[in-house]
Amino acid sequence: MKKFEEKTIQSQPIYSGKVISLKVDDVSLPNGETGKREIINHPGAVAVIAITENNKFLLVEQYRKALERSIIEIPAGKLEKGEEPIVTARRELEEETGYTSDHFEFVQAFATSPGFADEIIHIYVAEKLKKLDIPVDLDEDEFVELMEVSLEEAEAMVADGRIYDAKTAFAILWLKLKMNI
Repeated sequence: MKKFEEKTIQSQPIYSGKVISLKVDDVSLPNGETGKREIINHPGAVAVIAITENNKFLLVEQYRKALERSIIEIPAGKLEKGEEPIVTARRELEEETGYTSDHFEFVQAFATSPGFADEIIHIYVAEKLKKLDIPVDLDEDEFVELMEVSLEEAEAMVADGRIYDAKTAFAILWLKLKMNI
């Protein structure tokens, strides 16, 4: 048994879309009471810490409708059904940056919003980047601007709020620790 486990009594699907689905579960709580949990199911995602030969890394700026603002992030995207995370990592690096690599290393996976969503994001580092001869098209509804920044520049972007998401903040911390080794 899992510590503090909440067993599902019944589950009611509410919405099923292109990226997420939403359900409401009635659960049995550890104290014997019952509760409701609103849960978003997400297929998972991958993000790439892409390090250039001159020890800078690639970021993309894009508009995020859920936040009603543009933010600067590491390249990332959702897993397609049945797709291995490393395949997603390569695809997203190529689509969003125009670079590829044969040198991907898994860093870590973590839950993005465990209070209400099951999304897991897999983080990879890509080194020895190569510019693609023929760029890969972005998704038809995706618009990004590529940036190459130093660790110090990225830290300043966290401080001024341009970098605003957890996966990118994690990437900056990871880079800082890696470069200090």
